[in-house]
Amino acid sequence: MSREIYDRSWVAYLLLLPTLVVSAVFLYYPAARAVELSLYETLQFGTRRLWTGLGNYEFLLTSGDYHSSILITLGFSVIVIIGVMAVSLAVSFLIYEVTTGQASYLVAAIWPYALPPAVAGIVFFYILHPSLGVISQPIEALFGVNVDWFTRGGQAFVVLTVAVIWKQIGYNVIFMIAALNNVPDALGEVADLDGVSRTQRLLRVYTPLISPTLLFLAVMNTIYAFFHTFAFIDILTQGGPGGATNIMIYDLYRNAFEFNNHGLASAQSVILFLVVGALMFLQLKVSDRYAHYG
Repeated sequence: MSREIYDRSWVAYLLLLPTLVVSAVFLYYPAARAVELSLYETLQFGTRRLWTGLGNYEFLLTSGDYHSSILITLGFSVIVIIGVMAVSLAVSFLIYEVTTGQASYLVAAIWPYALPPAVAGIVFFYILHPSLGVISQPIEALFGVNVDWFTRGGQAFVVLTVAVIWKQIGYNVIFMIAALNNVPDALGEVADLDGVSRTQRLLRVYTPLISPTLLFLAVMNTIYAFFHTFAFIDILTQGGPGGATNIMIYDLYRNAFEFNNHGLASAQSVILFLVVGALMFLQLKVSDRYAHYG
């Protein structure tokens, strides 16, 4: 049978044109402007600019506060990524093995993801408020811990991390359940006949088979931890107390919109992009050794 060869490349470019235009206007041009603005020092509410070259980058790289923000961000992101994926994998496996009422359990696990981040932050604000919180007094009575994350940096970091993990579990469960449903039932039946425990079955049978999905979620959770947790920080802690939750994205926001130092904020955005890009590269390189695509 003869097959017609499609050689009208101009039609392909025409079909790609809307995507290219949108990407150029809303992605590449703003990125280029951010790089350009990072070379200036803004004055008088950002209306005047003074050329500073790499001065903003030198200031950031020699700033102890910014170093602290980077370390807090990296620690926060690692805990969030590992916590979200571990809890989501356990919840997904439990739902996967349920035979009665599976849909109800799935909806219960997913619904927090449907909440806007600001709403989820407000929910946690009133649940764990030191004086008005629903569970603050029971925690103090049971564990003898004085809940006061408004003035204690360690508690603020824990509260923020728990809230952020809770919000992202639903997103991960959706993909993990879909991946588990694609695993042949015969593998689970053979594991049962061999007397493999549920934990070993999850870790040694199912996890390797859904590793491509786990890789995708690791990347998405990294983006979430670095960028999409801003609303929680703004509502719960405002970067405090004492800078304990002042991660890079929130520090960038404060410099841009509270202190009107748009040049410094642009330099921070460039550094943040490079950090996240490097982490993505490492994740993809390492995962090539362990992800199973067979």
